[in-house]
Amino acid sequence: MKIAVAGTGYVGLVTGVALANAGHHVTCVDVDEHKIQLMKQGISPIYEPDLEPLMQKNKERLSYTTDYASAYQDAQAIFVGVGTPEKKDGSANLKYVYTVIDQIAQTLDTDCVVVIKSTVPIGTNDKIEKRLTQQITARRSKLGLSPIRVEIASNPEFLSQGTAVKDTLHASRIVIGVESDWARDRMKEVYQEFHQPFVFTDRRSAEMVKYASNDFLALKISYINEIANLCELLDANIEDVAKGMGLDPRIGNRFLKAGIGYGGSCFPKDTKALHWVSNYYEKELKTVKAAIEVNDIQKMKLLKKSHKYYDSLEGLKVAVLGLTFKPDTDDLREAPSLINIPIMLDDGARIFAWDPIGIPNFKKYYPDEITYCSSIEETLKDADICFIFTEWAQIRDFDILRYKELMTHPIILDGRNCYPSHNFKNTGIIYDSVGRRTVQ
Repeated sequence: MKIAVAGTGYVGLVTGVALANAGHHVTCVDVDEHKIQLMKQGISPIYEPDLEPLMQKNKERLSYTTDYASAYQDAQAIFVGVGTPEKKDGSANLKYVYTVIDQIAQTLDTDCVVVIKSTVPIGTNDKIEKRLTQQITARRSKLGLSPIRVEIASNPEFLSQGTAVKDTLHASRIVIGVESDWARDRMKEVYQEFHQPFVFTDRRSAEMVKYASNDFLALKISYINEIANLCELLDANIEDVAKGMGLDPRIGNRFLKAGIGYGGSCFPKDTKALHWVSNYYEKELKTVKAAIEVNDIQKMKLLKKSHKYYDSLEGLKVAVLGLTFKPDTDDLREAPSLINIPIMLDDGARIFAWDPIGIPNFKKYYPDEITYCSSIEETLKDADICFIFTEWAQIRDFDILRYKELMTHPIILDGRNCYPSHNFKNTGIIYDSVGRRTVQ
């Protein structure tokens, strides 16, 4: 099939490359000429493991352009994977989706299924189809052209940054919301080389699957973090608690790792969006509201812990290990580092930060106020306290005795529980993590 993909972020580009890998001829469309030129050279504009090799493997079936008219005109399927960032009130901003829909309406000249992979509020796909068909019908009628068949399908993504390629090629399920057998058959053709379980449903249910899934995972994270906070007060170990819970097949062990909260492009945005929708219909989802509130507080946990050791961070050398919201990505969206570091700077801290991937993006926010380091050792040298915000493998594999060798005061506040607590016994290091007994 000839397929076009609008947007070359984590959703759009990974989707386009995966479809090319399945044998389709895919044109990826973006407004950013610089990104297009990078991709034409086989270079991914986003940091995502395994993506560039797959781009290069399928380069004969992949093309990249800013010319949406040529890409959409005779496409048999068009995937929309542009961003839907949150507005200030928490609702989803759909302007990029509607821009693409209007571009499709101006240029499409053949039967086509338009597939919405962007996360949109329930009912959006119905509105999109009405808008699209009205514009196409009016344009073709004015030009004296015969009608074409265009339908919207909802096909939400369930990928995670850092594992996006694996999550797409080996998805746990493929959810497709359609309103006709014609759209269903065309989507089957799109995914005929994918062998994951399919869930076919109506569009509104497919839209809800996405929000309900992400918000449930956010609930699990916030729940285990609240249990972890209580464990600290009651001298229980959250890791033992989570293990005991996770072995129950009704609960499962994923998303039960305590820490300083979730971040990224999905969970924060999707919880707020569903909460906004529920309030709009005067049916507030109290559990989702609680997850949002718990997560906002949890991100500040390490700063609160620091007050046990220093009244103020003024004048202290503060080591920060990890800037991104999770490992294996350069994404800073809703990262705890972006919440905590401004407060530390206001307190007068001298911050030395390390991250293997995220420093260039962090410099866009703080180009001069922070000393950026090229190694963990450089970051820790003569530090008075260390904050761990991201569980990078390099941090987990770091020799813990080096903290004492390098730091003036070896105080480690670990927001991701990177190390077994017992490893710090009799080391002369203060190790304060989440939901576990402090070693000192």
